[in-house]
Amino acid sequence: MLWILVIASSLLSIFGPKSDQIIGVWMTAEQESKIEIYKKGNQYYGKIVWIEDELGPDGKKRLDVNNPDEHKRNRPLVGLTIVKNLEWDAEEREWNEGEVYDPESGSTYSVFARLQTKDELYLKGYIGFSLLGRSTVWKRVEYTPF
Repeated sequence: MLWILVIASSLLSIFGPKSDQIIGVWMTAEQESKIEIYKKGNQYYGKIVWIEDELGPDGKKRLDVNNPDEHKRNRPLVGLTIVKNLEWDAEEREWNEGEVYDPESGSTYSVFARLQTKDELYLKGYIGFSLLGRSTVWKRVEYTPF
């Protein structure tokens, strides 16, 4: 019976939806936070699930203090959704049409993402044209089967 599950799991990874390969927990390039990418409907979202210095100098949880909307500045960083509305584009073999929020600057950027390897996620945030912007690579730290 176990071998049936192993074969079914292998077939799912080979023939399963490529779009869900982004699902999992990723360590940012600076290794200061972990982002969980999950699916809601046909779109993908990412929320902060861990930050290196969760507590600020005052001993309290770090908040979204740089948010341009002052009503949102009391939100804890852990649990904050920073990636929104990514959609799988099979032709381009990437997730695009999304947004990424940078809590350090309080800015929101358009974003696309693609897998470089099964455990390396390339992301590019930009304003206007994707030729201009900032790139980063996140490393997978926890695989979530799809």
